[in-house]
Amino acid sequence: MTSVLKIEDFINDGIDQVGGKAFCLAKIHELGLTVPKTFCIPCRIYEKYLKLTRIKDTILLEINKKPFKHMRWEEIWDVSLRIRNLFLTTPIPQNIQKNLFSLIVESCGNHPVAVRSSAPGEDNAASSFAGLHDSFLNIIGADNIIKHIRLVWASLYSDTALLYRKKLGLDIHTSQMAVVIQELIPSDRSGIFFGLNPSNSTESVIESVYGLNQALVDGDVEPDRWILSQSSGKILNHIQPIRKQYAFPNTQGVGFGDLSEKKNQTPPLDDQDVFQIWETGRKMEALFGRPQDMEWTFFKNQLIILQSRPITSVGFKESDDKRTWYLTLHRSYENLKKLYIKIEQYLIPRMISEAKHLGQINFQTMTTKLLCQEIEQRQKIYDHWVKVYWADFIPFAHGIRLFGQVYNDAVTPDDPYEFMALLENTGLKSIERNRLLEQLAQMIRSNIDLKTMLENDMLPEMDHPFRSLLDKFVEEFGDLSCSTGGGNECQYGDNGIIRLLIEFAEQPPRQKRTDGPGIKRLREDYMQSFPPQKKKFAADVLHLGRESYRLRDDDNIHLGRIEARLIESVSEGQSRLSDPLIARDDQKMLLKIPALSRVPDEPSRSLEPALSDKTSKRWFKSRQIIGHPAGPGIATGKARLVKTPQDLLDFKQGDVLVCSGVDPNMTFVIPLASALVEERGGMLIHGAIIAREYGLPCITGAS
Repeated sequence: MTSVLKIEDFINDGIDQVGGKAFCLAKIHELGLTVPKTFCIPCRIYEKYLKLTRIKDTILLEINKKPFKHMRWEEIWDVSLRIRNLFLTTPIPQNIQKNLFSLIVESCGNHPVAVRSSAPGEDNAASSFAGLHDSFLNIIGADNIIKHIRLVWASLYSDTALLYRKKLGLDIHTSQMAVVIQELIPSDRSGIFFGLNPSNSTESVIESVYGLNQALVDGDVEPDRWILSQSSGKILNHIQPIRKQYAFPNTQGVGFGDLSEKKNQTPPLDDQDVFQIWETGRKMEALFGRPQDMEWTFFKNQLIILQSRPITSVGFKESDDKRTWYLTLHRSYENLKKLYIKIEQYLIPRMISEAKHLGQINFQTMTTKLLCQEIEQRQKIYDHWVKVYWADFIPFAHGIRLFGQVYNDAVTPDDPYEFMALLENTGLKSIERNRLLEQLAQMIRSNIDLKTMLENDMLPEMDHPFRSLLDKFVEEFGDLSCSTGGGNECQYGDNGIIRLLIEFAEQPPRQKRTDGPGIKRLREDYMQSFPPQKKKFAADVLHLGRESYRLRDDDNIHLGRIEARLIESVSEGQSRLSDPLIARDDQKMLLKIPALSRVPDEPSRSLEPALSDKTSKRWFKSRQIIGHPAGPGIATGKARLVKTPQDLLDFKQGDVLVCSGVDPNMTFVIPLASALVEERGGMLIHGAIIAREYGLPCITGAS
C-alpha cells in the first residue's frame, strides 16, 4: 500500500482512509471543476506511526489524567501542548520515513505546497471541524513537509478539537488523521462562499480579499462581502471595507503587503466573478446534497476550488461554562499585533485615567440623589470595562500560546514548557505592588516605635513617611480587594494591610528572581533556530509573548482599581443606610440601587465549592495529592488552607498556600509563602505566573 495517494485514488481508498476534505476534493475533481494538484497521506500511515513509536499510550494517558468536564481552558491547553511536543520530538520511523520522503520528492519536487488536515468524521452533515485542525501554507522541501505532516497529526489533539469531539460524542481514543498536500496557488484574489446565510436561509454570502485566503480566515484583513439571492444569485447588497493589505507567500510562510492605490478603490470581484462563484457553489450543493462552505481562489482569472464542506448548524452553544468560549479566541500573529497596540496605547491608559478621575471625586458631600447617580454611573463604567476585559484582554492571553508554539516548533525541546522561562521578569504590576509592601515593611523593621504603634491599632500622623507611602499604596492598588471581576467588596477590614505588613516585617525581604546566564542561552538558542529572514518575526513573537504574559496578570490589577472606585461609592451608600437618622425618602432612593438592596454575603463565604461526604472521606484516606508541576523546586512548610478572604490575614512566613485558585489580587501574600498548591490547573493561571516570578515551587490541578 502506497503512503502517498494521488487524487484519482482517493475515492477507491474511501473516506475512512483519506478523510472528509480529501474525499470532497476528489468528488469535485470528478465533476470537472478545477482544484489544485493534490495528494494525500492516508490514515494508515498515521496509525502505523503511532504503533511503531508507541506514543499512543502516552497520548491516552495525557487525555485521561482528569475528566474534561473538570478541566479549565488552561489545563486543556496544557494537555494539547504536551501532546503536540510529543509529535515534534518523535520522528517518523526510518522504514516509513524513507518511503514517504522519496514519494513526496517525486510528487512535489521543490514547489511550495499547503499541508492540510483531513480527518474522517469531520466536515459531514452532523458536524463541521472548520478551523479546528491545523493547515500550513508555503511549505517547501520533503523534510519540511514531513515535519508539518506530524504537526497536522498533532492538531487532532488541539485544545479546540479535543473539546469539540467531546461535545459531539466522538471517540477521542479512536480518532484518526489523514493529511492533504496541495500545490500552493499564488492567489490573485480569494475568498469563501456560504451557500446558506446563517442569518437568512433565502440568501447566500461571498467574502473576498486580494491575495491568499489566509488573511481572511485568520481575520487579519477585512473582506468585501456580497449578499446574494440563494435561488438566483442576484446581488442584494455589497458591503465594502477599507482595503489596505493583502497576504502573499514569502520566505516566512505568509507575508503581508500594502495594496496599490487602484486596488484600494476596487473590489476584488466584479459582478461576473460573483455569479461564477455562486453558480459553482450551487453545482457543489447539487453534488453533495447540502449547501456548501466553499474556499476558492482566482489565479490568472481561473476559478480554483481549494476545499469545500457542508454547512452545519452544530457548534458551540451558549452556556455558563466559558471553556468553549475561550477556545474560539485563538488569534493569528497579525491579529495579536493589532490587539496589543489597542490594549497598550488605548485601553490601559484609559483605564488608568478613569480610575484616577473617579478617585478624585468627593461623593461624601453629595446629596443622596447625586450619590445614587454616582453609584449607577460607576456601575456602568465598571460593567463596560468587564466587557472590554473579556473582549480584548482575554484574547490577548493567546499571545503566550502563540509564542509557545513558535518556540517548540523551532527548538523542539524535550521540555514542552521550556519557553516559559523566556516570559518571566516582565515587570508585573503585582510585583510592583509587592515591592511597595516591602518598602512599608522595611519602615516597620527599622522603627520599633512605629511597629509598636501599628500593633496597637494606631496609625502615625498624616505627614509621617509611612503614612504617606501607605496612602500612595491604597491610591494605586486599593485596600487589597479580594476579587477581580465580581464586584464584591473586600472583607479584610480597615486594618487588613497593617496586619499583613507586620507579618512582612517579621521576615527578611524575599528577592524576586532575576534572569541568569541560563535564560540568556535559551534566548540565543531560540533566535539561532531561525534563518536570517525570520529573525525579526522570532523577536516579535517573543515580544508579544512577554507582553501577553505581563498583561495576563496586569489587566486584573487595572480592572481591580476601577472596581475599588465602585466599592467606595457603594460603601458610602451602605454607611448612609446604616444611619438611624436617615430620611425616609433618602432610604428609598438608596434601596433602589441593586448593589445596596442585595442581601450581603456571609462573612465566611467560601472561595471553593464544599466537599461532598464522598470526597471528604476520600480526602482523609489519601496519603498523596497529585497535580501538575507549574514551578520547579522542593519546599517544606505548614499548609495554610485559604477558603475565605479572611484566611489570607492569618498567613505566616513559610506557609504553603493551598487554595482553590489564586486570584490576581491575592498575590500580595506570595512573598511570605514557601510554595503554592492550587486546585485550578494550568501553566497560565495567576498563581503559577507569580510563583515562577519568585522562583517558588508550584503545583496546579491538585484535587
